[in-house]
Amino acid sequence: MANLDQSATDDQLVALAKENPDNFAALVERYQQRLLAFVRRISYFSIEETEDIVQEAFIKVYRYLNSYDDSLKFSTWIYQITRNTVIDAIRQKHARPQNIRLEEDELVNIFRASTDIAQETIDRDHYDQVENIISQLPYKYKEVMVLRFLEEKSYEEIMDIIKKPKGTVASLINRGRKLLAKEATKQGLL
Repeated sequence: MANLDQSATDDQLVALAKENPDNFAALVERYQQRLLAFVRRISYFSIEETEDIVQEAFIKVYRYLNSYDDSLKFSTWIYQITRNTVIDAIRQKHARPQNIRLEEDELVNIFRASTDIAQETIDRDHYDQVENIISQLPYKYKEVMVLRFLEEKSYEEIMDIIKKPKGTVASLINRGRKLLAKEATKQGLL
């Protein structure tokens, strides 16, 4: 593979990968860590299973690269494929996600974004409470909150990833925030 410029845009990397399959590695390198984190954040799979899911997603991206619709951002398209691969893996296990795994700073980011509380207000003694509150949220709310507040996706990108209209995305985020704030108030965190 030619040494590709790190400043190349996704669209440039896609074009290069279409010309020469060896160039696909640059897209893998750019997105692998992000997608591993995304899968870990929205699912309950082990590290090995998460790596397998991301590998499967890259196989699908590679397979369908020539049919990529460049009216979508490439990042949106690859997240959509990865999300669908996670859903397929969940269906294969015949299980619903129970607990998603988030790091302390990720828990705090979702909590802060949902409650407008200062990070300093959440001390180490409350991380378990925050984690429990977030883990109790229905999966559909956790997923959009991860996409919005941790993956920093726009409403339009979330719409494309989960295939729901903007009003539904906004409603899911708003409802998730309200449920989180309600439970935090009930537990004396707010």
